[in-house]
Amino acid sequence: MNLKVKQKIPLKIKRMGINGEGIGFYHKTLVFVPGALKGEEIYCQVTTVKRNFVEAKLLTINKKSKFRVVPACTIYNDCGGCQIMHLHYDKQLEFKSDLLHQALKKFAPVGYENYEIRPTIGMKEPKYYRAKLQFQTRKFKGKVKAGLYAQNSHYLVELRDCLVQDRDTQKIANRIAELLTYYQIPITDERRTLGVRTIMVRKARQSGQVQMIIITNRQLNLTNLVKDLVEEFPEIVTVATNLNTAKTSDIYGEKTQIIWGTPSILEGVLDYEFSLSPRAFYQLNPEQTEILYSEAIKALDVNPNDHLIDAYCGVGTIGFAFAKKVKSLRGMDIIPEAIEDAKRNAIRMGFNNTYYEAGTAEEIIPRWYREGYRADALIVDPPRTGLDDRLLDTIVKYAPDKMVYVSCNVSTLARDLVKLTKVYDVVYIQSVDMFPHTARTEAVVKLVKKFNASIK
Repeated sequence: MNLKVKQKIPLKIKRMGINGEGIGFYHKTLVFVPGALKGEEIYCQVTTVKRNFVEAKLLTINKKSKFRVVPACTIYNDCGGCQIMHLHYDKQLEFKSDLLHQALKKFAPVGYENYEIRPTIGMKEPKYYRAKLQFQTRKFKGKVKAGLYAQNSHYLVELRDCLVQDRDTQKIANRIAELLTYYQIPITDERRTLGVRTIMVRKARQSGQVQMIIITNRQLNLTNLVKDLVEEFPEIVTVATNLNTAKTSDIYGEKTQIIWGTPSILEGVLDYEFSLSPRAFYQLNPEQTEILYSEAIKALDVNPNDHLIDAYCGVGTIGFAFAKKVKSLRGMDIIPEAIEDAKRNAIRMGFNNTYYEAGTAEEIIPRWYREGYRADALIVDPPRTGLDDRLLDTIVKYAPDKMVYVSCNVSTLARDLVKLTKVYDVVYIQSVDMFPHTARTEAVVKLVKKFNASIK
């Protein structure tokens, strides 16, 4: 490889990569160019030289893709929160299906060439869909700003009118930043000042209720700020603080405390309602969650005699879609508050066939099996890191007859399918666009146990 940093080269973009960047070859060297689209002929400048590839920045487009559009966001290039807003939305959906193909080809689970990959289900209006925000805070010349760090940096890009963020949560975040400035509340920075690190605001689509968390690394007096906020925004029903003193990129610490209002907000999906405590996980795009859960129901296809395990259950949301359809439903999650929510939600909905336990799926499920419990069906909805190796081994060992894998990361999905396809056939994969204008997609995978798979 003879390419050097700052060298300028012409390039034809052959495809798009998993982060939405354009990919081309310069004299057999792989080149990644953020902002470039498939089919474009460009001029770019090398920024980084690695062993097997180089990274470059886009300078000029000599031949433009007919699917390139002008991003509606004025800070699109600075923010980095969205990666493919410059691509026509219909083609974004095609790209997300292609992401699955790329990941499957890389990890090559058994029979991947013949998997049925269904077209990505998109949104009619792909704007203002994020019902939850987590903005970092920084102080600039005495004024507090809230937003996201630019990609690969500690430079904060202020977000005051994000095109993918729910408008109400955005207004509240803007006001929080103003009140942090007005009351001169300390803000964490890199000069060892301790104070507010992050703000979280979430709105329930069904009830309109709002909850918020102020994440700090020291105890602070927030009384006046909270008083002003709840007077101005009566939809706020929960205010919490979270203490995180760790010097890591983790957003939350272990201790969360409700300092005003109720412990949870009321949300709904399909035909049921549930409570969400501030730290509990729930999908960011409520509108598409209806579609995602509907696809999961179709894929799992349970019957009244089935015993179902809902791994990574959160507050029980996806499992509740099956509770009336199965003999028993069990779930687990690592966040104790979420498990308490799940128990309360099940009681409120009148389910007497559910059981929830706090802990990791890789530890709890093997114990349940040792105790004699057997699942006929399994649904997993893991974080972006995918399934833990011990859980994968447990699934392969006991192999419930049917399984649905809900994935938010095509790479870890494809990796996990390498093991899962030892005992399961992949019937189909249905991707759902939960995150328009980003390089991420969600997928529902229908798996059925192979006819000759051993029964444990």
